[in-house]
Amino acid sequence: MDETLREFFNEVYEITRQIPLGKVLTYGKIAILAGRPQHARWVGRAMALAPDDTLPCHRVVNSIGETAPGWTEQRTLLENEGVTFLTNGCVDMKKHLWEVFRHQY
Repeated sequence: MDETLREFFNEVYEITRQIPLGKVLTYGKIAILAGRPQHARWVGRAMALAPDDTLPCHRVVNSIGETAPGWTEQRTLLENEGVTFLTNGCVDMKKHLWEVFRHQY
């Protein structure tokens, strides 16, 4: 992995560590906060390659609140933190999206 990508991934991990319990953040918003607004897919890749199990990757969802395909445990982890889901299976983003832009960065 080249140094630029490593730095981006490290920034993604730092942002992800800050997502509060019971809140979620989208790939796109993390990309914006990390200074690469066009690289939401890279955020997904960073989540897939996360270096440790303590990183709360389960708190990262897509722009409409869908969980990662094939990761059935993600919903359970979120529900255990009090995150609620709509009837369509998406996170209730009105209740649980972390409004990080109001708080920091």
